[in-house]
Amino acid sequence: MTEYQNETVFTWGATPLKFGAGAVDEIGHDLAQQGAQRVLILTDPGIVASGVPERVAEAARSSGLDVEIYDQVKVEPTDESVGAAVEFAQQSTWDGFVAVGGGSSIDTAKAVNLMTTWPADLYDYVNPPIGGGKAPDGPLKPLVAVPTTAGTGAETTPVCIMDLKRHKVKSGISHARLRPTMAVIDPLLTLPMPPEVTAACGMDVLCHALESYTAKPFHAFARHRPETRVAYCGANPISDAWAEQALGLLARSFRKAVLNGGDLQARTDMMLAATFAGMGFGNAGVHIPHACAYPLAGQVRSYRPGSYPQDEALLPHGKSVSLTAPATFAYTFPTDPDRHLRAARMLDPIAPEPEEPAELLPSVLARLMRDIGVPNGIGGVGFEESDLSMLVEGTLKQERLLAIAPRRVDGEQLENIFRASLQNW
Repeated sequence: MTEYQNETVFTWGATPLKFGAGAVDEIGHDLAQQGAQRVLILTDPGIVASGVPERVAEAARSSGLDVEIYDQVKVEPTDESVGAAVEFAQQSTWDGFVAVGGGSSIDTAKAVNLMTTWPADLYDYVNPPIGGGKAPDGPLKPLVAVPTTAGTGAETTPVCIMDLKRHKVKSGISHARLRPTMAVIDPLLTLPMPPEVTAACGMDVLCHALESYTAKPFHAFARHRPETRVAYCGANPISDAWAEQALGLLARSFRKAVLNGGDLQARTDMMLAATFAGMGFGNAGVHIPHACAYPLAGQVRSYRPGSYPQDEALLPHGKSVSLTAPATFAYTFPTDPDRHLRAARMLDPIAPEPEEPAELLPSVLARLMRDIGVPNGIGGVGFEESDLSMLVEGTLKQERLLAIAPRRVDGEQLENIFRASLQNW
């Protein structure tokens, strides 16, 4: 057998989907087909107020299922809020779970499924170097994800992310078995999303697509053994195809969805874009902007976006990943100029040509962020130059993500990226 020093194999997987207006009303049938009879729905108080979780519960009950709703998921979940959800779930026995909401609900449900099926300390499962990176001992129970935002793509991914209060940084758990067993995606559920939430969630979709598209190629990694293959394997032809599809949909509909939330076609495009980007990054991975986002979200002091809970400072995930994106893609441009330019032109075919080609993608991103009202610098959410060393330290803990960056990045380069992101582009 021929031995290769570099990887020649990539892996790709995705959640089975049911997509379209009215799809959520068929969820009872779908759950029953997976063998679920006693089901816990996990959601947050804001989504409960919309009536969607009860609608999902009634659809499940109509198929003979026993259903209970846990409605205390925290927007931007923490190790504490996940622990509370696990503790609630452990009070009974469930043979299936449903997550209704954005990435917060879906990620919490993934953790609950894992921790109730294979109990252990949460930090045993959290990614290194913060946690032990333990793999599940076997399969998990059925988990159906019902996204109500066009953002995280969590319905298709094998990761769950949370704010680790003890370490003042975000990280998470990554394993293929965390991927939901089905996603029921109904664009009608996103119509009530306010513009600020639509914009933040859409920036998460955009960064998923761009980061997976520009990630270190799978064949640039050292060769894995079968047992050491990871959920994020680097850019590959299948993930590239989904990322390109997502970028095309975003170009057509992102601004429309933010500025005219009642446009069902734009909402449908954004849900498709979120799903497609999830099918890309859920296998290829994300890199520097997401790695930078976790300490930004964990260390935010005073920023309180108007359309989110006001009880504490909060930096929505979609905003946090976008703040360093322009500076990042200027830094990674030399690794594959053609790919960066192609991504920029997919997003904005008529953008003015800058003096330096490396500035095209950053300028396209900055223009979009201005149009939809998203800050395009970390100064816009309260960070200062004195915070840079703290942010670099937190980013360096995201080893899983930095390993996928197409260009080597250490503390010095990260500090340069954060410094370049202090002011709006």
